Amino acid sequence: MPSPSWQARSRAAARSDAGSEQEPDAEHRQAWDLVHCAQRGDTSAFGKLYGRYVDVVYRYVLIRVGDRELAEDVTSETFLRALRRITSVTYQGRDVGAWLVTIARNLVLDHVKSSRFRLEVTRAEVDDDRTVQAGPEQQVLSKITNTELLKCIQQLGDDQRECIALRFLQGLSVAETAKLMSRNEGAIKALQHRAVRRLAQLLPTGLR
Repeated sequence: MPSPSWQARSRAAARSDAGSEQEPDAEHRQAWDLVHCAQRGDTSAFGKLYGRYVDVVYRYVLIRVGDRELAEDVTSETFLRALRRITSVTYQGRDVGAWLVTIARNLVLDHVKSSRFRLEVTRAEVDDDRTVQAGPEQQVLSKITNTELLKCIQQLGDDQRECIALRFLQGLSVAETAKLMSRNEGAIKALQHRAVRRLAQLLPTGLR
């Protein structure tokens, strides 16, 4: 499975904090154009959506379940469900990726309920070969190497861990994260702030 740069996702998150009711940007419009083509029976359009978002979904699931094979299974099931539901999905101020992550999140929750599987942060590699030039939260995260990042995130509470995964690894906006976590935007901002502050405390002394 491909492994996108999580710093690139964090830059996207920093850029996308405007409310979800805004008109979609060019990239989002292009994604929704593919959805509309798929709704009209264009099978290649759904294949393009898969190619565009499979790494986003896989990375999110892998962070949540910590097992590569299970993450691949859940990712596949996510796109199967999306294909079955493609005719009914409508634009509601969110990115197509947020819709797919919502499906994946529900599948993960179903798995947790059925197997009592303890959610753990994966030890998979995170591509961090680029430096984030953004706000203080992105600067804190950009200091953390692959192994250090995952060790630090593993010590966060479940809500903080999911918030960090959605905001900085997946690049979702505050509004999109709030919808996925069933919280208001103010609560997500506070949760994010506490999570990043905690990560900063967990950093090795030399990286603070």
